Amino acid sequence: MQHFELNLKSYNAFHTEEISKFLDCITEAQTRQLITTNRDKSFKMSTTTKKTGGKTQRSAIADVVAREYTIHLHKRLHGVSFKKRAPKAIKEIKAFATLSMGTSDVRLDPQLNKKVWEAGIKGVPFRLRVRISRKRNDEEGAKEKLYSYVQAVNVQNPKGLHTVVVEDA
Repeated sequence: MQHFELNLKSYNAFHTEEISKFLDCITEAQTRQLITTNRDKSFKMSTTTKKTGGKTQRSAIADVVAREYTIHLHKRLHGVSFKKRAPKAIKEIKAFATLSMGTSDVRLDPQLNKKVWEAGIKGVPFRLRVRISRKRNDEEGAKEKLYSYVQAVNVQNPKGLHTVVVEDA
């Protein structure tokens, strides 16, 4: 039995004929396995694993990280009525943090809340620079091992800034 590996980066380099030849020479089960392994790789939070008793587990220490993002709130609030803009912005920031850090427990800094609300309910800033830190949850009986903490970062103009990994978390 031959093992075929389809790298996602080289996937785009294949031509249509080569893809059909590739798919013809592998079985349906191998195709399903190939798709599921690539799907699982894209959703992993951390690449570092440690083996304990035959099972692989993710290390929570390696998952602790802090990054700075620019959230474009203007596009996320397009079409939202004025009296719902700031509350919707808070929900969108939480959704962004959940998506980017992979944690369902998201906590917002009070200064971030003030920054969103400083111009009133309908005067939400177009872009917001935030630092999202994934931290270990040390509370007793916590549902999640990790949580995300979102803080506002003061910048002159958040437009055009890229995502940056912050070293000192």
